[in-house]
Amino acid sequence: MSDIRFEGWLHRSGTGGVYQDSAGNVGIASTQPQQKLDIGNGEFQVGPTGIATVTTINTTNLINATQLSHRNLIINGAMKIAQRGTSFTATNTYPVDRFKVTNIQVDEATTQSQHTLTSSDTGPYGEGFRKSLHIQNGNQTGGAGGSDRITFNQSIEAQDLANSGWDYTSSSSYVTLQFWVRSSVEQNFNFYLMTSDGTVQIYPMVTGTLSANTWTKITKSIPGNSNITINDDNGTGLVIEWSPFMGTNYTSNSTSNDVWAAAGDYTTRTPDQTSTWYTTNDATFEITGVQFELGSVATPFEHCRHGDELRRCQRYFFTIRGDNQHRTNIPAFANSTTACRAMVSFPTPMRSTPTFSGSSTNMVFDSSDDSATFLCSALQQGGTMTNSDPHGMLIEVSTSSMTAGQGGVLEFRADNGELNFSAEL
Repeated sequence: MSDIRFEGWLHRSGTGGVYQDSAGNVGIASTQPQQKLDIGNGEFQVGPTGIATVTTINTTNLINATQLSHRNLIINGAMKIAQRGTSFTATNTYPVDRFKVTNIQVDEATTQSQHTLTSSDTGPYGEGFRKSLHIQNGNQTGGAGGSDRITFNQSIEAQDLANSGWDYTSSSSYVTLQFWVRSSVEQNFNFYLMTSDGTVQIYPMVTGTLSANTWTKITKSIPGNSNITINDDNGTGLVIEWSPFMGTNYTSNSTSNDVWAAAGDYTTRTPDQTSTWYTTNDATFEITGVQFELGSVATPFEHCRHGDELRRCQRYFFTIRGDNQHRTNIPAFANSTTACRAMVSFPTPMRSTPTFSGSSTNMVFDSSDDSATFLCSALQQGGTMTNSDPHGMLIEVSTSSMTAGQGGVLEFRADNGELNFSAEL
């Protein structure tokens, strides 16, 4: 039986069907194939070596060769969880969980808050984001000083990076960072990655010039580097820090963007920064949708249920809060006539033995015949349940008029009572 030969089989429009040219290249929906197999005028090509070349990718459907869940190495990237409160003016605060805001040498403190988005927040709202981290600048009347600094960051646990699949010592292995950002001032902003183990390395980046009051999505792919060290432990492996402003004590124009370099004495984190935002009274900076994942292409943001995200945050911070006459459900007992002990169980094992602090509000040991009153801040850490994987802590206080052996619970006797347990990086 002889071969069936034809010059081309085209769709009626002249652009579809199957076509073979005189060189033997076959095109599907392509009348001018450039490779042995050319689908859609170059959208998918198979060359002479048999390697596929893809020039158009629908990233909405891209899984990027990783798992469907737990892709995001950032915790609380949608800014949904705010256990400590939703607005602060002090330095070194967490207006949303896992994101630490630092103010140094400012003339007037910034206001840092968890902000609620609306349908007018074009961009992130349409992608399902309802909260953001919002920073409002103070009035920096002294101008932009060399030691002045307004930054915020999240530290990622080293073992999460070491076991993520990122070959961080290879320049051909990538991680990708994406986020939505908005500024009330039109300018370029700096941010960077910084490792913690071994010789500290920094990878500076810029957003590009942001239009004022307009949400912009930023995506950066970052290669590994042979100088990077990340330990397989529960310490800090990597810090991602954004910088609305840092003075020249932290920056240098000899620093290059998009290149790994040794941090040295930490004074060259980024190139010199524009000070327009910093010297504008009440200027705002806002961010949400932070995702940091394996691979060179950003996948759609991994939205988590509120309860799942809360549990992830509680590995690093856990709080018990209440108002007057709110019982804490913390069981307690009188160890003697002058000592009260209570055992707190954590909702999830914490990263390390946490530090404990209490508010300066009244609390009582509530039992059948005892009601000794003391301040929450008078309670002291007495020990943890397993230091390697803490899942509870004994707290105790010296007081008076106790009945030894009496059992009960701890109860707040003033509004805004707090018992805080922190294992932040």
